[in-house]
Amino acid sequence: MNSEYLAEAIEKKWQQFWLEKGLFEVNSNDKFDPGKKYYCLVMFPYPSAALHVGHGRNYIIGDAVARYKMMRGFQVLTTMGWDAFGLPAENAAIKSKIHPRISTLNNIENMKKQLIQWGVCYDWKREITTCLKDYYRWTQWLFIFLYKRGLAYKKYAEVNWCDSCKTVLANEQVVSGGCERCGTEVGIRELNQWFFKITDYAECLLKDLDLLIEWPERVKMMQTNWIGRSTGVKIRFPLVGAKTVIECYTTRVDTIFGATYFAVAAEHPVIAELLEGNSRKDEIEKFVQNVKQQNRIERTREDVVKNGIDTGKKVVNLMTGEEIPVWIVDYVLMDYGTGAVMAVPTHDERDFAFAKKYGLPLKVVIQDPSQSAFDSTQMPGAYTEDGTLVNSGAFTGLSSNEARDKIVEFMEKNSIGIRMVNFRLRDWLISRQRYWGAPIPIIYCPSCGTVPVPDTDLPVELPEDVEFLPTGESPLERHPSFKNTICPACGRKATREVDTMDTFVCSSWYYLRYLSPHDDKHIFESSEVNRWLPVDQYIGGVEHAILHLMYSRFITKVLKDGGLVNFYEPFARLFTQGMICKKSPVTGKMEKMSKSKGNVVSPDELINKYGADTMRVYTLFIGPPERDAEWNDAAVEGAYRFLKKIWKLFQENIDNIKAAHKQGKDFLEPLMTDAQAKELYVHLNQI
Repeated sequence: MNSEYLAEAIEKKWQQFWLEKGLFEVNSNDKFDPGKKYYCLVMFPYPSAALHVGHGRNYIIGDAVARYKMMRGFQVLTTMGWDAFGLPAENAAIKSKIHPRISTLNNIENMKKQLIQWGVCYDWKREITTCLKDYYRWTQWLFIFLYKRGLAYKKYAEVNWCDSCKTVLANEQVVSGGCERCGTEVGIRELNQWFFKITDYAECLLKDLDLLIEWPERVKMMQTNWIGRSTGVKIRFPLVGAKTVIECYTTRVDTIFGATYFAVAAEHPVIAELLEGNSRKDEIEKFVQNVKQQNRIERTREDVVKNGIDTGKKVVNLMTGEEIPVWIVDYVLMDYGTGAVMAVPTHDERDFAFAKKYGLPLKVVIQDPSQSAFDSTQMPGAYTEDGTLVNSGAFTGLSSNEARDKIVEFMEKNSIGIRMVNFRLRDWLISRQRYWGAPIPIIYCPSCGTVPVPDTDLPVELPEDVEFLPTGESPLERHPSFKNTICPACGRKATREVDTMDTFVCSSWYYLRYLSPHDDKHIFESSEVNRWLPVDQYIGGVEHAILHLMYSRFITKVLKDGGLVNFYEPFARLFTQGMICKKSPVTGKMEKMSKSKGNVVSPDELINKYGADTMRVYTLFIGPPERDAEWNDAAVEGAYRFLKKIWKLFQENIDNIKAAHKQGKDFLEPLMTDAQAKELYVHLNQI
């Protein structure tokens, strides 16, 4: 054994040995002990470019966990795949004029070499790539499975539109009013789109979070807030002089005696009736059109000035008998509640600002018991906390909690309102007007209507000879041999759906395909899936807390209800690693590693100089794995010195190790004295 620490020679030898021996390969006919199985899974990457050291943290953590479990006698399943469809590859292809299939597969080849060079081991026989037809065939099968269960539907809807990416975005893909991928301000379009009915599972998605006791609390809180369950009341407000009743939803029914105007969204269907015979029709229509063209995210921001127009119509507050004016406003949207709001300016900040702007009445109906009585003319802002009811008829003097129950009881007895549960969560918009994605397996027939592609005709293959410049409509629209087809039901001429699926559909079930990646008869082998899942340890970034994790939970629950799996939650334990950050020469700030920030560190250069183990040790000890950490190029040298010291210590004790091995003892037992161990511990903490 060489006395000098030659990282390259050592690592190449053992990496080759691991591959040849199939160290991490698991066969379905292997002896299986349910108490000793361990499915360790790292979120699979998007193959957009070469990996940098920031990417490596979760793969190295996952590898360390898998190796530890193997050493403890567990049968470990750990594998890798590629989330290979999506906008980045398509946009890169447009820029480089290289087909996204070619560039994506080239990137996969390079990234796979990097992972092997890092010493990260997987069962490569289970490798999957979502852009290959042997995978997306089953993504299409999954779509049809949801369609047949009434969970996939198409409708005209106002959708988020990114003008840079030239495609729609799900609500979850809009961050602070911008596209989560490119940051462009998101606008609104009305398009005929496909949705998955995730709202049918809203209650279950929320309730089952309590079962995930080994998930980070902040991830569960993020999902809880996104689902946004609220318990409130749907209240009837009759339109004066008409038979129409407008309904609104509120969680603060205790404030109903303070409603001084009624606000409806510019998209509300009642507006047509409000305009009939209205002397201000032209003015109101102009206002409505202007509001509809505004960004929905901007309309609801707290710091944006709210605007509205009085329709001249009134509704009756059945709790007071008062007639209050109906306003069309820009801060109420149709996609939450009923698209109408009873406005209580003294107890809601937006209503307060709006009433002040337009000189509308303010009426205090909730009093803070710890303060003197509010004077509505002197209030600096709305009082939004619970308190004691005042100016509220028979309910005056009750606490907010008591009043809510009493008022609802009264409303239900008198057909004024009814209790209901509402959710912030909206159905999952999966249509994309782009090329590089799984085609939606639907055929439109003039005679038969909407027809799912039969299982025997899957996959609907993505053609390669496509002009995929983004125009706002799917490039497949301009591919006659793809679009034009025959109806499988009646044999007449028909057309295909030309939108492709959101790439999050592909990643919502990949962890199941690993169990039988070469099965050409089933989406997965249920018996194998039920043996290995839920995943024992899932590792990935917290940025996936809403999108990927929510969608995966939804799809798993649908498959459970369909009898394909015997569990409701896919991931028993979740670990979200912190980001590795470095000062950006572009902004001068400490930021997450990113090509656009100019602060990436190539692992290839470090490995060539110090070896993969140096990078692995430094990455693992850069800081608590759940926290962000700053990359320090100079400190990598410390990890290298540490490994050389370990190597030297090993050489000095090689005879003891061999002797212990022959005697069947733990070969580490005689390796170092307490003093040497302490010295190493101190040194480890220094680096």
